[in-house]
Amino acid sequence: MLFMLPLATVALAATCLAKNGVAQNKSQYAIITQSAGPTLGYNPNSGVKILTVDGKKFKDLNRNGKLDKYEDWRLSYDERARDLVAQLSDEEIAGLMLYSAHQQIPAPSQGYGASTYNGKPFAESGVPAYTLSDVQKKFLKDDHLRAVLVTKVKDAETAARWSNELQAYVEGLDHGIPANNSTDPRHETSANAEYNYGAGGDISKWPTALGLAATFDPDLVRNFGHIGAQEYRALGLTTALSPQVDVATEPRWTRFTGTFGEDPKLVTDMGRAYIEGFQTSTGKKMVKDGWGYESVVAMAKHWPGGGPVEAGRDSHYNYGKYAVYPGNNFNTHLMPFVDGAFKLNGGTKSAGSVMTFYNVSWGQDPSGKNVGESFSKYIVTDLLRNKYKFDGIACTDWMVTGDNAKIESFDGKCWGVENLTVDQRHYEILKAGVDQFGGNNDKGPVLAAFKMGRQEFGEAAWNKRIRESARRLLLPMFRTGLFENPYLDPAESRATVGKKEFAQAGYDAQVKSLVMVKNHANVLPVAGKKKVYIPKRHFPSVVDFFGNATKDYWDNPIDLKMVAKYYDVVDKPEEADFAIVAIQAPMTGTGYSVADRDQQGGNGYVPISLQYNDYTATTARDVSIAGGDPKESFTNRTYKGKTVKTANYDDLKLVIDTKQAMAKKPVVVFMTAPRPFVPAEFEPYADAILISFGTSYQPFFDLVSGKSEPSGLLPCQLPADMKTVEAQKEDVPRDMTPYTDADGNKYDFAFGLNWKGVINDARVKKYK
Repeated sequence: MLFMLPLATVALAATCLAKNGVAQNKSQYAIITQSAGPTLGYNPNSGVKILTVDGKKFKDLNRNGKLDKYEDWRLSYDERARDLVAQLSDEEIAGLMLYSAHQQIPAPSQGYGASTYNGKPFAESGVPAYTLSDVQKKFLKDDHLRAVLVTKVKDAETAARWSNELQAYVEGLDHGIPANNSTDPRHETSANAEYNYGAGGDISKWPTALGLAATFDPDLVRNFGHIGAQEYRALGLTTALSPQVDVATEPRWTRFTGTFGEDPKLVTDMGRAYIEGFQTSTGKKMVKDGWGYESVVAMAKHWPGGGPVEAGRDSHYNYGKYAVYPGNNFNTHLMPFVDGAFKLNGGTKSAGSVMTFYNVSWGQDPSGKNVGESFSKYIVTDLLRNKYKFDGIACTDWMVTGDNAKIESFDGKCWGVENLTVDQRHYEILKAGVDQFGGNNDKGPVLAAFKMGRQEFGEAAWNKRIRESARRLLLPMFRTGLFENPYLDPAESRATVGKKEFAQAGYDAQVKSLVMVKNHANVLPVAGKKKVYIPKRHFPSVVDFFGNATKDYWDNPIDLKMVAKYYDVVDKPEEADFAIVAIQAPMTGTGYSVADRDQQGGNGYVPISLQYNDYTATTARDVSIAGGDPKESFTNRTYKGKTVKTANYDDLKLVIDTKQAMAKKPVVVFMTAPRPFVPAEFEPYADAILISFGTSYQPFFDLVSGKSEPSGLLPCQLPADMKTVEAQKEDVPRDMTPYTDADGNKYDFAFGLNWKGVINDARVKKYK
């Protein structure tokens, strides 16, 4: 039986015709179904023909007129991959090793991810939003790249059409290898950094990973993965650059919010569930071993665990490149990988890929080398491959081979190999055992590395090495069915992404992720149409993840029209029955100050504080554990004795002022927290405290009004003060003194309240 799916482009809706017994769309793709085999999708203009063998249909992707093993869907994934690998040129293998820089659809005309269309900015080009950009055509054709990282998209239908254009384009090149499109996490409610740049927009909205962890419910996370995979596939995405299974043992770390918290067992269970949800196809969508047309390959990150960064400084930047292990706790950070990501309960058995991090794991390599993890043979080959038998893809994090201009700049992250050339860095990564280069569109340095490998190891040994990587890199496209049919029905994509039941599941998860840590005198819930006062909040100017200064302004922190569905909003405290103050956790920068270095004669290193009031690091280390860089004349990165201010100090003042204005009437604090914080400064002025680790504001009101009951638990400790933060060891979980509030409750890991009091259910007993 032959038939056409709805056409991929509206303008071409009438271009179907029958030719040689095959239904066709002259401009994009044709669909063939068969009773005893998979549905085939192909581009009639690509040169690909349909072969009939033993009464079954196959795609002749290399256009040689015969059925190659890699084209034979009856064979195993591995057998097909090995056959194709044997046919590939050096240039094609180098292309498979590339992972594109961030791509927006359509591409902006300037700035991050800019490109043109036929030499013109998108706004001037007159082409549809789903058109391939000039940059994309170049890296797909000239550089043979097949792994594309997608960020912001106009909408689901545009994403599906763009995916079809992309797959049709590459089908006519080389051996017809389809594109493996991917994304960073995009189900969060907002995008604020390079690693969640595609979040928000046209998709169901869920808590951050830290918020999911606060549910302490692996089944919920597994269901999220299953829903997320369906939405990803509808967008043309077959690899998820997630989950982040780093054990967040350092409370000051910027990327804490992307983790499942600081407890190794909870992180392990949540990570396993996440991967099983994303990778496992079911029913008719399943092809073999759990893989199929609903599968999205998970990339667990960051091997061998990115959490123990010294003093919380993030290794996206030179000043944060060192991970330290003062508690000799390196193996704990491997647990979510070796006991979780690599030991799935479902048919796919293991995460399909892992991402190494930027960190220099200080003092962990027995050879004495202190280099970024992507450059470390000990980290990748000795541990990942040999000891833990991982046979999936190992991919670097983005831009590790580029040059780093300044200590503070967001550019290359070649930690420990700064004095090597770009070509040499690629070679060191391949020798370490990595398969793929994140954020690199250019095959040139990879081919240069191949030449170095042949000179050092000989033709046969090096060919074996790079073809083993090529085999791993091809498996995701076979496992997700892309070789048979990579094409999407745009109308179906539009109906799938963000559909009602998915959106409701995401919203319910947001509600479950909220943690109530204080409810003095049972002031909550507040039932009925009471009067509420919500003071305006100061949104300070801060430097965001990309180095851009945000706007400084005062505004309502919450949409008052939404609040009006629950309560009557009043302008004056004296008119209100209770007040709600919406604030964010303290924001004190990234741990490095150019002003300290250039204007105050310091080394540039400053504290990262988790409190609102000015913080002076009197108890910090005299000498940093790790340090040193070719651009620095010292190795001691200490910040002891230095003071740092909080950008959003006005949040603390807002709580105090509101309590004074409300007198004896209740004040409820809504805290949005991407990581732990010190509650001591504002807790005495709050009658109730609810914490979000990354949600919208409406779920708060479902709890405050009593529509739902709080059930979230803290996925991390909230410290008593900064002294305990300085004393804790970056690699050790749950080693701080937690804050104790006015009601005698300790804000410890797995603590939370419901209407009856302290929660002590099966989740607490399992993980506490």
